[in-house]
Amino acid sequence: MAVTDKKENKLKDKYRLIIYNDNSLKEVGFLRLTGFNLLWIIGLVTVLLVSLVFVLIAYTSIRELIPGYPDSSFRRSMVENAIRLDSLENEMRIRDQHFENLHKIISGQDTSDTNEVVQTNLKSKAVSFTKSVKDSEFRKQIEAEEQFNISMANPGYQKQNSDVNYNLFFSPIPGIVTQTYNTSHYGIDLVAKANEVVKSVLDGTVIFSTWTIETGYTITVQHENNFISIYKHNSELLKKVGTFVHAGEVIAIIGNSGEFSSGPHLHFELWQNGQPVNPEEYIKF
Repeated sequence: MAVTDKKENKLKDKYRLIIYNDNSLKEVGFLRLTGFNLLWIIGLVTVLLVSLVFVLIAYTSIRELIPGYPDSSFRRSMVENAIRLDSLENEMRIRDQHFENLHKIISGQDTSDTNEVVQTNLKSKAVSFTKSVKDSEFRKQIEAEEQFNISMANPGYQKQNSDVNYNLFFSPIPGIVTQTYNTSHYGIDLVAKANEVVKSVLDGTVIFSTWTIETGYTITVQHENNFISIYKHNSELLKKVGTFVHAGEVIAIIGNSGEFSSGPHLHFELWQNGQPVNPEEYIKF
């Protein structure tokens, strides 16, 4: 008990720190402290030092001097690599989807579901949307404007090579050319067997599909590079306006319709930039 009281008395004892001028030995100042005050000052200084070190490390570049801590260039490289990895994964998904589409086309399988956007595995809560009258009207306006836009009709469509050659075009029908292209006859006439199917020469969107008095059942397809192909005198049309068709896809059946037809055949025209061109310069018949 006596030992404890002695310790408490030492903490309560007062001490004086006197500062003298070394030359004149004159008292400059003094500091009066007790044991408790000294402990309180030491604790406060310790807290301030720890806080200062924390602020310097957290909010300044001094932290990069710590061994093993990544510098700014390394962190920037990590972010760039993460972005590249994400882009690479997306490109891999697109490539795999493209190869799958090619396999389906080559094997003759249905490709109607190949234009769906690749979905991620992220789970999200179901969200219920309602359509307003203005939204419906705006949607109809946009759909009408984009009806004949090839890239909108088929998001998976890829542009043709601008250097047009025979390899880009399908022959619309296997047959014999009976009349060639000239300044008064803007297309060629092809004779084939009865009920032969007519195929689209390129990927494109049907912009005209109806019956006329002069040309009978006629269908027109808009393609990339400002090409338009026209198929006249058919007996039946198999595609409607606004439908996207692939190169080699059946769009009609050969016939003998229209006042200008003199027998079963296909009158085929090819236009580019609003001008008729000779189909035999682009397609091997």
